[in-house]
Amino acid sequence: MENTRDTGSWRELGGHLSTAVVLAGGVLVGAVNIYVAASLLPTAVGDIGGERLYAWNMTAFLIAQVVATMFVGRLLSRRGDVGSYLIGFGVFAGGSLVCAVAPAMPVLLVGRGIQGLGAGLLAGLGFAMIRSALPPHLWSRGSALVSAMFGVGNFVGPALGGLFAQFGSWRLAFVVLAAVSVVMAAFVPRALPRSERDEHATPVPVRSLVLVVAAVGAVSVAGILSNAAAMTAFILLGLVLVLAFLVAEKRAEVRVLPRSTFQSGSALRWVFLTIVLLASGVAVETFLPLFGQHLGGLPPVAAGFFAAALSFGWSASQIASSSASRERTTRRLQVAGPAALAAGFAVLALLQHDDAPLVVVLAWLPVLVAGGAGIGIAMPHLSVAAMASTDDPGEGRKTAAAIATVLTISTAFGAAVAGLLVNLGAPSMVASARYLLIGFAAIAALGIFTARRANDVARRQEKAGSPR
Repeated sequence: MENTRDTGSWRELGGHLSTAVVLAGGVLVGAVNIYVAASLLPTAVGDIGGERLYAWNMTAFLIAQVVATMFVGRLLSRRGDVGSYLIGFGVFAGGSLVCAVAPAMPVLLVGRGIQGLGAGLLAGLGFAMIRSALPPHLWSRGSALVSAMFGVGNFVGPALGGLFAQFGSWRLAFVVLAAVSVVMAAFVPRALPRSERDEHATPVPVRSLVLVVAAVGAVSVAGILSNAAAMTAFILLGLVLVLAFLVAEKRAEVRVLPRSTFQSGSALRWVFLTIVLLASGVAVETFLPLFGQHLGGLPPVAAGFFAAALSFGWSASQIASSSASRERTTRRLQVAGPAALAAGFAVLALLQHDDAPLVVVLAWLPVLVAGGAGIGIAMPHLSVAAMASTDDPGEGRKTAAAIATVLTISTAFGAAVAGLLVNLGAPSMVASARYLLIGFAAIAALGIFTARRANDVARRQEKAGSPR
């Protein structure tokens, strides 16, 4: 008889409304900030200068975000649930205020780094708290809600940033972000149950931390280079550093990733790999407005909506797919997700032409929505598979927090690879678009294999009677 997993209902999740608002809100402020900052930076540079340091804004943010996600477990042990969230919102608000008063670009970079620390903590806490603050049958609903916030940020962020930039009030935008964080922080003590602190928190995994930060730094630098050879060298350096990180993690007593990631026959490593391959595809969004304007002849506003179509498909499908309860269905969705994303990118590549007719350009929209849905139908179930991979509460919380680390690293690598593929096709815009889309179609297609591998290993473990 086929196993069926109780997924609860959205109404039941509504019974945990205050908790859900904090978890989702923490991720949302960080996601919105990414796109708000991208929209505001040209205006800010015109005001305070620092054009040479322009590209380092995202690098500072990403590196700080990765570092912060790796400290989530330790912070929860030392400060508890409520204290950890107050620190996360407080750090993010502080960084936003530094950005708001920055007299020069170096100070703005410091603020962006502090924002990244806060956003990383809030993202990691969002996933970690799903496991501890919600009952197991609501994990898929909670994961869908939290993950969808990354897509929602792609709608709200550019609109909010563009609005403030239009009126030349880029500083006020950062003040608003700080104010929202303070309001959310005030809501935390009532929304979350106070947990016990563990004064015997594990030491900081210094070696792993240094290696993963160096890897993200290398690929972030690659993403801002224009020379294809130099970009390739930095991406390869990043990959080497990631491999060194994994070797160090496997041998270390104190780890960033959960122990089961490195155990023989573990499904968790394949789950994480599938998340990496899916999430990296979001980097394509960055270049869709460019292709929409130059190949489709769209005005900037319309081209921006085309970019948001991928996020819309991702966000909407996550909400719908989280209702799946049959084990066979959820496993099929984990495989179907990468397949849909790969097919979407491949079809979109075929639709790229110079001076494309309007009917062809309009066909991009359903293709982008369908491709984005590939991420959404798989991601909640991959998150639950990761969180359910152990019965140990400590390891489970570390696994949940590691999802945010994996997503953040995927974003950095995806952006660097996207930049490389676009540069390889230059100066032809059509070639750049096709290189980008076919490249990421191939990356997503690898997720079909890793998802199947995760399912096969999980089935064998179930037959053997061991936890996944």
